[in-house]
Amino acid sequence: MNMLDINFVRENLDAVRKAMADRNFPDHVLDKFAELDAGRRRIIREADDINAQRNSASKEIGSLMQSGKKDEAEELKAEVAGLKHKQTDLESQRDDADAAMHDLLAGLPNIPAEDVPVGVDETANKEVRKWGEPRQFDFEPKDHVDLATALGILDTERATKIAGSRFAILNGAGARLERALVNFMLDVHTTEHGYTETLPPFLVNRTSLFGTGQLPKFEEDLFHTTDERGFALIPTAEVPVTNYFGEEILDAADLPRYFTAYTPCFRSEAGSYGKDTRGLIRQHQFEKVELVKITTPETSEEEHEKLTANAERILQLLGLPYRTIVLSTGDMGFAARKTYDIEVWIPSQNTYREISSCSNCGDFQARRMNTRFRRSGGAKPEFVHSLNGSGLAVGRTWIAVIENYQQADGTIEIPEILHQYTNGLTKIG
Repeated sequence: MNMLDINFVRENLDAVRKAMADRNFPDHVLDKFAELDAGRRRIIREADDINAQRNSASKEIGSLMQSGKKDEAEELKAEVAGLKHKQTDLESQRDDADAAMHDLLAGLPNIPAEDVPVGVDETANKEVRKWGEPRQFDFEPKDHVDLATALGILDTERATKIAGSRFAILNGAGARLERALVNFMLDVHTTEHGYTETLPPFLVNRTSLFGTGQLPKFEEDLFHTTDERGFALIPTAEVPVTNYFGEEILDAADLPRYFTAYTPCFRSEAGSYGKDTRGLIRQHQFEKVELVKITTPETSEEEHEKLTANAERILQLLGLPYRTIVLSTGDMGFAARKTYDIEVWIPSQNTYREISSCSNCGDFQARRMNTRFRRSGGAKPEFVHSLNGSGLAVGRTWIAVIENYQQADGTIEIPEILHQYTNGLTKIG
């Protein structure tokens, strides 16, 4: 029922108004939609009336010609020509109304699932589970910036010189730890969880960005190329991977499909200035291992739970305490109908911080991408459901390892499960 489906909105306008209100989205867009829809219906009625007049006149012209009343027939032909011109004009108005209505719907967020908590912001989010106990330090834990800078594995000053603020350079064991985390995550998801590894383009076109919901609403959050091709750097691997089957009809027997991808990600962080300016929490460039699922509608809720558990498994294997929360209607992303955030424990901040958002988008993205599937027996194509989540954000996992495994002398113990990925390196410092 979503990009949103125009017929669903038309037939359930009050329900959609409530859904938008729950998402803190102004409903004047729906007022405009209703106005356009009423105008469109009027135009269609007028066009139908004119078409009926044309059909009637055409029959009359035939009778006049047979009766030898050629002059009267020619006069009627001229009237019919005028009616045809008016009908063409009305059809153009109808097409304009259709386009305007679709443009309005393209700017509306997804409709929340029924079990999503209603609230204006993150204060209405609900914790669903916790795992692990935060470590009790017998010394004052330092933050990742102080720890990593002192160890020579993080350099933000030179990154600022080379690029600007919100960039970082990892050196030596710091870079090795980042690479180890990437390989570890990919191996777990491909060997334990059944995902197919893929390496997509890091530049995408506007069609792909529209398909997953980054456009038109989040234009300012993207880094664009300046030539006529109109590429943008990916804000997440969700964009190229989810668009993999765009404009295709899949066989139901081939679903679900699981993909995992490591990519760098690029975000302008528009509107976030002043937030998390210290360290690696909020960067213009960061690395992520993404999880994407393409499913049938009836399996997407179950697959959402499994995808979230897949992301949680990485933290469990690393021994990092976390909690999982379900986001409220006012805190969800644009394309999501339900989202679980996984938050890892950060000792220096004495709190949990987001490390993954796992979302079920229903058929919202599929409608924008025109990705469908067909059941057996020549059934009519249906829209797939798409799901995505970080499995995990690598930089934030790096932070969590550095802080949770710090020692009193300023060294960092590397989790045992990563030793096979660090070429024998078990300790930093």
